[in-house]
Amino acid sequence: MRRRTVSAGSLEEILEATAPLARAAEQPGEAAGAAAPAAPAAAARRQQVLRDEFDFELPRGYVDDEGVVHRHGAMRLATARDELRPQIDLRVKENPAYLSVVLLSQVITRLGTITDVHAGIVERMYATDVAFLQDFYRRVNSEGHTRAAVTCPHCDGGFEVDLSGGRLGES
Repeated sequence: MRRRTVSAGSLEEILEATAPLARAAEQPGEAAGAAAPAAPAAAARRQQVLRDEFDFELPRGYVDDEGVVHRHGAMRLATARDELRPQIDLRVKENPAYLSVVLLSQVITRLGTITDVHAGIVERMYATDVAFLQDFYRRVNSEGHTRAAVTCPHCDGGFEVDLSGGRLGES
């Protein structure tokens, strides 16, 4: 593990870099002129907010005990803890294939009207929906987006589709 130390020289550089902002706050007459360059920087920071939850639509849908079909849901980005926790789960130790069930149950935040998604719900999903969610998880956590490149089987034209929902032909 690499550690970074801050020396007095680099601390002074940081103070000098932030000094114009501190001076603008102290001097109200010049604040209007100094605030103009800071406004685009603040806007850029707001635009760079990390998207941590992604909506999806299951191909078939989960059917609950009352027969209600739940197709729309949301998945959040996985943390290191989410990926480590299943490794100590006894069900995963007994059957390594159960890892994806436990992992998906931790990152799915909503499935239709169900907000408490647990491993039992993921177990009762259709295999096509679980495969979809596994691919969705991989795309969101590895690639950072939900788009997939596809090729038309008739014209061989390539285009992108968004896996996070919508019906065929919609963007």
